[in-house]
Amino acid sequence: MHMSSAVLETIRSTPSPFPARRLREMALAAGADDVGFVALDDPALTGEREIILEAFPFARTLVSFVMRMNRDNVRSPARSAANVEFHRVGDETDAVAHRLARALENIGARAAYPAMAFPMEASRWPSRMWIVAHKPVAVAAGLGRIGIHRNVIHPKFGNFILLGTVVADVSLDSYARPLEFNPCLECKLCVAACPTGAIAPDGAFQFDACYTHNYREFMGGFSDWVESIADAGSARDYRRKVSDAETVSMWQSLAYGPNYKAAYCMAVCPAGEDVISAYRDDRKKFLEEIVDPLRRKEETIYVTQGSDAEDYVARRFPAKRVKRVGNGLRVNSIAGFARGLSLRFQRKRAGRLSAVYHFVFTGAERRDLTVAIDNGRLSVEDGLVGNADLRIRADSEVWLRFLRKEASLLWSLMRLQIRLRGDPRLLAAFGRCFG
Repeated sequence: MHMSSAVLETIRSTPSPFPARRLREMALAAGADDVGFVALDDPALTGEREIILEAFPFARTLVSFVMRMNRDNVRSPARSAANVEFHRVGDETDAVAHRLARALENIGARAAYPAMAFPMEASRWPSRMWIVAHKPVAVAAGLGRIGIHRNVIHPKFGNFILLGTVVADVSLDSYARPLEFNPCLECKLCVAACPTGAIAPDGAFQFDACYTHNYREFMGGFSDWVESIADAGSARDYRRKVSDAETVSMWQSLAYGPNYKAAYCMAVCPAGEDVISAYRDDRKKFLEEIVDPLRRKEETIYVTQGSDAEDYVARRFPAKRVKRVGNGLRVNSIAGFARGLSLRFQRKRAGRLSAVYHFVFTGAERRDLTVAIDNGRLSVEDGLVGNADLRIRADSEVWLRFLRKEASLLWSLMRLQIRLRGDPRLLAAFGRCFG
């Protein structure tokens, strides 16, 4: 981005705090479609602050911006059309962030930007890999609200956007406020279109279902594919597990960037001033042209064995094929076990189970947990709270090996490495709740 010497001199001579209006002009000149600002000490960013400062210790202000996507690409049943738009706009999002950071640097301000999506801090896997969570930053910066589908909905562009963030060491004379309304129409079209049932009508979200299918060619799905190769005794054995089309699709993701298997929740969302007219003017046509083709599409849906998604696909989408796979979400620590419970919880499989579990972990990683399951609801608390229906005392390393199916439960019980107090059938019921 090129700026005249007169403009640069004006900016350099501007006393602190820096004018938000001027920073907005810089962001738009860099190519952003909309922009908002939030101070790092904003209470909305409490959970993000420490992580951001670890990477960017100079941070004082976060510049959040949106980039519009072409709606009809995202809506197409042809995944190539949708993915080329994700990749193209994703690259441009990083380019805009680069141009804005460079412009700030040119006027003497420190600035940097994390990736829009990938690459990330892969060494942290399976814990949080990203430096900045763009969604909460965008919401705090007034650029939209989270819809029932967990995407940010911009009031004008709808959810057909990608998000970027630039971190700067300037303080501004004014900051944005979150939107006072949520553009989400609660029309539940995202519920109807989701091929895995990850989005529930009551607003609940099943991370495991979305992650296993949509991100099949990312992170954990990729590692599962690699293990399929390692486990295959021959090329013929490999082809029994993985079709030629799946192999080629994985190659395509490796060569050209990871491909999303479904972004149907985004495709069908009618929210936003620029988007809503087609839905508002002729809902029947909107359903026929945008929603129904995605629902009828013949395709493979990837699920974990014993998951709610496996049942959902068979019941709701007879034209779609189910394939059981792993998703690479292996538990490597007790902290990861506790954190992952809510991500893997299967509401339907839990059924009417009502039980309280106390976990007492000893050995290398000591921790007490209370897990309560009550008619499809889950709560996880540190410490031993209330009375337990089943108490599990286990050496932490043994428990992790048991979860990874590297250790026998019976053998661990016989060696007193895992001890149960209460009805042991509740442990099997617990397992069914998590796929």
